[in-house]
Amino acid sequence: MAVFEYLGVLISVIMGLGITHLATGASKLIQNRGTVRLYVPHLLWTLNVLVYILLVWWGMFWWSNHTDWLAYEYLFITAYAIALFLLAALLYPWDLGRDVDMRAYFFRNRRWFFGTLFVAWLIDFPETVLKSETGLRGLPEEYHLFLSLHLIIAATGFVASNRIVHTVLPVLWLTLMLYYAMGSLVVGTISV
Repeated sequence: MAVFEYLGVLISVIMGLGITHLATGASKLIQNRGTVRLYVPHLLWTLNVLVYILLVWWGMFWWSNHTDWLAYEYLFITAYAIALFLLAALLYPWDLGRDVDMRAYFFRNRRWFFGTLFVAWLIDFPETVLKSETGLRGLPEEYHLFLSLHLIIAATGFVASNRIVHTVLPVLWLTLMLYYAMGSLVVGTISV
């Protein structure tokens, strides 16, 4: 078994658990819709984290052509998958009950969520550069701007408690991510 296949199983399980947690949380919101107080930015972040996990999972396929694995690469990619799982886990309580105020829950976990998002993007940088340096795929010209804007969004979410700001951030994040991903797909590369 090739190293990437072995690693691929591990990151698939971790990221799959993140997707499962998001889907379970969303289904519980639907089931308890009569008593749960929804918060639109929270729902948008649910979509954003799902998109993020799926795009990173797709981008991990570039590693399938890597043959000389070092332990730090293996651990680093696993840490990235864990950071993405934590993003999903921070959006929904494990025991989502019937009477939950999702806005209050989101703001109670806001710093943890945006801190984890910031760390995930910090992990993305060396992971993306390493893929480029090992010849697995080129580094898109706009990557540094893309990364900088995502770090700014995460830092803003961490420090800001204004509800208007938190309504704009997930829309901005999703627009930026989809624009970048579609541009990357058009040229045949995906860089997350």
